[in-house]
Formats: sequence, structure tokens, C-alpha cells
Amino acid sequence: MNISRRYAVAALVTAGLLWGTTVPLSKLALQWLAPGWLTAVRFGLAAAVLLAVGRPGLRAAFTPKILASGALGYGGSVIVQNAGIARTSVTHAALLIGAVPVLVAVIAALWHHSVARPVAWIGFVVSLGGVGLITGGGGGGSTLTGDGLVLISLLISATFTVAQVRLLPGRDPVAVTAVQFLAAAVAALAFTLVTEGAPAVPASPGPVLAVGALAAFGTLVPFTLFAFGQSRVSAEVAGAFLNLEPLVGAIAGVAIFGNPLGPVQVGGGAAIVAGIGLSSLPLLAGGRRPRGRDQGDDNRGGGGRLGDGDGGPRKQGQRTDDWICRRDGGGPYTRERGTSVSSSRCLYQDPVLR
Repeated sequence: MNISRRYAVAALVTAGLLWGTTVPLSKLALQWLAPGWLTAVRFGLAAAVLLAVGRPGLRAAFTPKILASGALGYGGSVIVQNAGIARTSVTHAALLIGAVPVLVAVIAALWHHSVARPVAWIGFVVSLGGVGLITGGGGGGSTLTGDGLVLISLLISATFTVAQVRLLPGRDPVAVTAVQFLAAAVAALAFTLVTEGAPAVPASPGPVLAVGALAAFGTLVPFTLFAFGQSRVSAEVAGAFLNLEPLVGAIAGVAIFGNPLGPVQVGGGAAIVAGIGLSSLPLLAGGRRPRGRDQGDDNRGGGGRLGDGDGGPRKQGQRTDDWICRRDGGGPYTRERGTSVSSSRCLYQDPVLR
């Protein structure tokens, strides 16, 4: 596995671990703020920081598609998720999130007409089985309405994860995330002004601290790391690391909210981790291909951005396998599988797809 992929994996793992804190932190913060207000404050604080950090790339990131994706993919999904978390248990909400990688794989297959390798699908199934084992172990305080709202939010989030792949090339991931956070905060504020009243004064400092931690360690850091990692791997591989979120959330539910822990929960957690390993095998295998055929893989220039020298021009008749390329004279990037391409410029090799 080359250096670029190592950084991508490290970023995705860290993002998954930090995202695991969002459900328990949201549960605490919802004691003070309503779902819409919490979403607006969470993304507003994070956007303020990222807009300053990602300033050089903001011009390219301010597009209608990116603004819409932020408003719906972040703002819309998190408002619905917060409403669900308020109506169900931390354990249930955290474990339902384990369905995201499978949803990502299915949506990617339908949208991009791509099929994940069998070993990746086995990993998805194993992880989902682990989620089922833990859920079967019980979790007090859950409701059908709350679980349903969480599942709807996950469907929105999974669709956004797949769409994000087409928004990142050629743009700074930090700037893209900053613009999306800004759009999410504005959309959530508009929603809350219409549907929710003014927030009450917090009864204790706990919920206020939870909001701050949610904005920093549950939003700002993991979303940026995930955008960085996703710009270098496929949607299916990136989605696999989201399985860490329910695992961490379940542990937090036991340690903080007193949810039960037994052999079933331990076995389910082990299955989630094993599933991540299986679904990541195509990514690891992709880094072992002969250098003679993939020589441009580590020379993308600009950290994976598109442009002159991104992956290097392909020679006449060279097989591109799973590279995403653009034909001579410009035009959209398309996936090429074992075809002869004359002097195309290619973005990256996608190891998880055939």
C-alpha cells in the first residue's frame, strides 16, 4: 500500500472513531437544543473555522451543487438524525448507523453502474451481521419512530457519500467541506426558525460542553479527514470505515448511558471490525499492482487534484484497467476498464471496482 493510501486509511479510521462520539454527544446536547438548532450550531461553529482554513480554495468550492449537497447531505440528514436520536436509545441509534456501508455500496452500484468485489460485499454482510447481533442484545428506550427517523437520515447520508466522489476532484477537500458546512448551517437555521422556538437557557454546563465537543471532535475534524480520505479511495471503501461509528457508539452507550454488555455485544463488535478488514482488502491489494503498469499512481500532483500531470498522460494503447480518465480534448471523466486510450489524463486507480 503506497503512502497516499496509508494516509487515506489513517484519515478514514480516525474519522470513523470520532464519528462514533456523535450519537452520545448529540443525545446530551439535545437536552438543551432542539434538533434544528443543534444542527445549525454544530455546523455553524465548524464552518467558521474551516472557512478560514480553506480560504485559498473557496472560490472553486462555491458552486450550486456543493451548496445543495451541504444543505441536504449534511443539514437535512443531521436534522432528521437528531430528531430520531431524541426519540430512541443511544445504542439503537449508534448501531443502526452500521447499515450505512451497505447502503453506500448499493447506491454506488446503481448510480455509477459499478460492482464491488465479492470480498468487499462479504465484509459488508459480516459488518451488518455484527450490527444485528448487537441490536438483538437489547437496548432500552428505543422507539419505532426514532429508529425510522435514524434510518431515513442514513439513506440521505449514504446518497451524499456516493455523490461526494464527483464533487471532490479538482477542489480542496477542506474548502469543499467548509462550504458544505456553511450551507448546512444556513439550511438548518432556516428550518429551525420556521419549526422551532428560541432555545431555552441551559440548566447545566453539560449540554453546552457536549455541543462544543460535537462541533469540534464530532464534526470539524472527522468530516475533514473523511473528505481527505475519500478523495483518494472509492466511495465503497470509504463507506466501510463508517462501520467504526456504531462500534464506538455502542461502547459509549455501555460506559456512559448504562446499556448492557454481554457476549452478544462483544461478538457483534468483533464482527464489525472483521467486516471492515474484509471490505478493505481490495484497497490493500490495489497498492501491490506492478509499477510498470500503474506508474502514475503516486504522481497525481496537488494531492490528488485534477489537472496537468494528474497521474501522467497515458501512452498510446496502454491499458487503463480501473483508472478514471478523460479523453483527449477534455470532457467528463469516465471509468475505463482494460481499454486502449490515446493520451488520456487519469485521476486514480480504483482498486475496489471491477
